[in-house]
Amino acid sequence: MTDKQSLPLAGVKVIEFTHMVMGPAAGLMLADMGADVIKIEPVGGDATRRLLGSGSGYFPMYNRNKRSFCVNLKSAEGKAAVLKLIENADVLIENFRPGTMDRLGFGYDDLSKLNSGLIYCSEKGFLAGPYEHRTALDEVAQMMGGLAYMTGPPGQPLRAGASVIDVTGGMFGAIGVLGALHQRNLTGKGQKVVASLYESTVFLVGQHMAQKAVTGKAASPMPARVSAWAIYQVFQTKDDPVFVGVVSDKQWGLLCESFGLDELANDEALKSNNDRVLAKERLVPIIQEVFMGYTKAELMEKLEKTGLPFAPIARPEDLFEDEHLNASGGLVPFTVTDGDFKGEQVELPALPLEMDGHRFGLHQPVPHAGEHTREVLEAAGYSEDQIQSMLDDGSIGAE
Repeated sequence: MTDKQSLPLAGVKVIEFTHMVMGPAAGLMLADMGADVIKIEPVGGDATRRLLGSGSGYFPMYNRNKRSFCVNLKSAEGKAAVLKLIENADVLIENFRPGTMDRLGFGYDDLSKLNSGLIYCSEKGFLAGPYEHRTALDEVAQMMGGLAYMTGPPGQPLRAGASVIDVTGGMFGAIGVLGALHQRNLTGKGQKVVASLYESTVFLVGQHMAQKAVTGKAASPMPARVSAWAIYQVFQTKDDPVFVGVVSDKQWGLLCESFGLDELANDEALKSNNDRVLAKERLVPIIQEVFMGYTKAELMEKLEKTGLPFAPIARPEDLFEDEHLNASGGLVPFTVTDGDFKGEQVELPALPLEMDGHRFGLHQPVPHAGEHTREVLEAAGYSEDQIQSMLDDGSIGAE
């Protein structure tokens, strides 16, 4: 869906004070669904724009469908301009260190007096408690929240290979905002919403905590786990590996029938899933030998016809050419704005959500720093002379 007026959050105004991933991800989710998200950046632009290495993809991925307003929040004129925007906003999102927004004069207590209907979303490292003063990062939360322990081999904690906690924390913040918008429709009042990295991580490992509660045995790291299924792993073929999962008795029957494994199908000691788990050491080598008779393409074709779960081992760069993503609106256009590849046309992942049969697309390219400063101020009632004066004294920045 690219017609902004038909999107579910059309008309919702969001002011975003964010950087890095967690806060921008929350804003992205609202922006993709049609909210008018004005990203507040310092004069010169958010430093996230200039990150190298693994950080070079943060800004382009999480800032489409937003407008950029560059402003010096320490100047009286700049601060007044932002307060004027907040006065008529529905939502504010921030992910700065605890106390930063209060020191700048943009804390919830102050702004709720200015705009009683404002929904103020803080994306933090921790919710209220003994740790709330700490500075957190995605990796910090993964380490102390048990996810890194579960991801790496025993004794070798390993963070997940993407900013999963930043994005999940942003998602929970966006969910909270949507709930608060609904509640405001009933009460007329805004409220503060807080999402966090640490508690998001704990929520994700809740299944492992529940396993300990139910069985009395602590969950082992994933590389050393006792799987709930016997056939649930990566198998080698003649050329490249393929993941295959068999998670029900029906699927076991399909596997045996499709690959001519009559002896296994008729083995009474393998009839139930739990029986097969206990016989895993015997079963896996047999299945591995069968799969070695196929190439990756041949095995995947056969498994797809059979209806069994399978997956090639893809790299992120492979997904640009994924036929399903390209056919289903799973990727949205992106034009590289900076660096050696400036101007190159590629596509990045869309919001993984479908509503009324439609995917969410692009209605505003990733903005240049200060690209929308003038139009935002003009819409707020500032004259051209006032805008130029603020540009001249450094209160704002514009492209």
